[in-house]
Order: sequence, then C-alpha cells, then structure tokens
Amino acid sequence: MLTAGSPTVPRIERAEKAEPYRDQILEWVDRCRGNLVRVHEELVAQGVVISYPALTAFCRRHGIGHAPPAPVGHYDFPPAQEMQHDTSPHRAPINGVEQRIETASLVLCYSRMLFFQAYPVFTRFYCKVFLTDALEYLAGAAVTCMIDNTHVVVASGTGARMVPAPEMAAFAERFGFVFRAHEKGDANRSARVERPFHFIEHNFLAGRTFADLADLNAQARVFCDKVNATRKKHLHASPRELFAAEQPHLRRLPLFILEVYALHHRLVDVEGYVNVHGHRYSVPYALIGRQLEVRETKDRLDLYQGPRVVASHAKVLGRTVTRVTVPEHRPPRGTRPSTQPSPEDHALAHADPPVPTYAAALKQRSAGRGTLALRRLLALYREYPRAAFLQAVTLAAHYGLFDLDRLERLTLRVIAKDYFLLSDQDEEPQP
Repeated sequence: MLTAGSPTVPRIERAEKAEPYRDQILEWVDRCRGNLVRVHEELVAQGVVISYPALTAFCRRHGIGHAPPAPVGHYDFPPAQEMQHDTSPHRAPINGVEQRIETASLVLCYSRMLFFQAYPVFTRFYCKVFLTDALEYLAGAAVTCMIDNTHVVVASGTGARMVPAPEMAAFAERFGFVFRAHEKGDANRSARVERPFHFIEHNFLAGRTFADLADLNAQARVFCDKVNATRKKHLHASPRELFAAEQPHLRRLPLFILEVYALHHRLVDVEGYVNVHGHRYSVPYALIGRQLEVRETKDRLDLYQGPRVVASHAKVLGRTVTRVTVPEHRPPRGTRPSTQPSPEDHALAHADPPVPTYAAALKQRSAGRGTLALRRLLALYREYPRAAFLQAVTLAAHYGLFDLDRLERLTLRVIAKDYFLLSDQDEEPQP
C-alpha cells in the first residue's frame, strides 16, 4: 500500500489448483452423479494432486455439481388470516413396543400457537376428529387452512385449482373456514407447520414412553401448553401472549359441536365378533349371522341392531390386532350357541306345509348354520302370495330343487299363470 501510494488493498491473484483439471472434474462429476467424494477418489487414482477441500471449494465457486442456494420467501400473516395443517409419520415407544404413528399438527400462522395429536392412521375420519379437537383447543378458527394437497382433504386438482372433497368442504363450512392448498414443490408456503415436526420428534418423543395412544395424546396436550407459554426469541414474545391479540379475530365456534362419527355395516361372525379396522369386538352370541350397524366415534364403538344398542366398546387405537370380549356376550357355561334355534328356524317351523320340511332340507344343504338361506326363504314366504308360493315349494321339493333363485322364478311363473290371465277381449288389437 505504501509503495503504490493508494489506500486500497490490492487483490491477490492466486491460481486455482483445480483449474488445470477442470475438464476431468466435469467428466467425473457427471459419471459419479455429483458425489464429490467419489470424484476426488478417481482424480487421486489418476495421479492428480489436489486436496478434497480444494476440490469442493473449486466446485462451489464455479457452480459445478450443485446449484447455488436460492433465497427463500417470507410470509407475513395478520391475526386470524391463516392456519396450517399437515401430518408426518413418526415412531414412538407405546406399551414397550416401538410403533409407527401419524402425527397431525395445526399452527396459527400469526401467533404460532401449536396443537398436535397422534393416530394409528390418518383418514378423513381422523382428520375431522383432529381438526375438531384442535379448533376447540384454540377456541376458534382462522379464515383459511393451508394444506399440502393431501388426498385426505383433496378431491381433485392441486394448488390454486384444488377442489376439496364435499364432506371436508361441509366440515370446514361448519367451522367458518376454507381449505387452501399450496403449489406442488412450494414447501416453504407451509413452513409454519412443517418446522414443528422436527421439534416434536427431537423434543417431545425423545426419551418418553407411553402406555397407549390415549396417554401419548394426553401428554401431547400438556406439552403444547408448555411450548405455547414459552417465550420465543424471534417473536420477542410467547405464542400465548400473541394469541391473546389474535383470539378476538378468530371465527367463533358453533354453539353446538357435533361429535365426529363414521358408520360401518358388519356381519357378526360365527364366533360372535365384528371386525372393525382389524380389531374384533364381541356382541351377544344370539346375534351370530346378523348384520349390525357400527357407529365409530373418537374413542368408542357402538353397535346397533335397528334403533337398539346391542353392544358398546372402548375403541382400540393401537396397531396390534386385539380381541375385545365382554363376558356377558358369551353363552352360559355348558351351552353351545349352535343348539339355540334362530328366529328364522322358529318362524319356518310354524309355517304352512310343506315349508317346514323344505326348510329343514335346505338347512342341511347350506353352509354353516344356514342362517342366510333360511332368512331369504322366510322373506319369500312372507312377501309372495301364499298359495302361489306353497305351490312353488311343493314343486321344488318334489324335484329336489334348493336353489332359492330358481324357487323365486318358479313362484313368479305360478303367479303370472294364476293372477294375470288375459281373455280374448283383453288382448290388444293387431295393427
């Protein structure tokens, strides 16, 4: 500087050690699929004297092997404008066994209020269960709910063209918000909810054990209360303090919040159980072979025969296949369920002859107890004209015909012959 007479420090021009090998580096970067460790190994094998840091620095300065990082966007949200929802798979020790769980999370974008729960799987039913619990926890809803094009909510389209499933759109309308989806590949758009999953895995799940999913979700609520009350340096406040300013702007919850439920129809198997999501639940043994309606809620299963509740069970939430048995649903000791006559047996035994004899023969030729076949025979006996049906049963028994579809067609043929006779005057004139 003194010699040059200038206050500006002259720039030192240094030759890059890797520059003479630029063509070789480009060739091996392509052949090694961008793995610079392998590129360095191959260069050394060819006698090139260059250190690994010098190679990586050269590639970084000249953009070889990777694109320079692009600046990320920044989103500002006024109070109650948006909340973000997403799910992520994790593993947690439940009842001494490490199991896969689906963690669902909801974050208010302004205050950063966090709520999360875990489920064995994540379907539309569990999505509605989670969002109901989350909105009750927050005591309101933001105007929009940002999602990541998940099929649980989306019926068709992506991003701005996303169309939610009708049942999910109706659910959102009930709470006063709408679903929005970010464009594919734009993960930064939902960063408010993406970032907490790493925090959940390495702070909440780390070192904790759980008796079951209910215990995990109870501890998750306590953890959310603690995290939401902790001061954040980048916010200069705690989420709970910011939530105090955001809460008056949230959409109010309905005066009455309907319980989320799903309906299933199940046939009681020969052991007196119904299967729901792989778990088996007992019902009174007298209902073997009957079809029941199962009402599934967040933590219970109610089984209906018509309008009458015949069984109720606490819902099994784990992935391990479980059999739930109520002692009162089993037959008394020494009594075999198969010896108890079914209502169909009793009704057909008192029907007009030759129906009782035909029913006994049909039962012998049917699989199991023949409940379904007897039930259909009884329905035919009650629905069709008695005389025509008895005539058809007589013919079927005479020829050894026990196919109920053919018995029904035979009955209809008798009915057509006896009840729809046309005289010459009733015939339509020929054109």
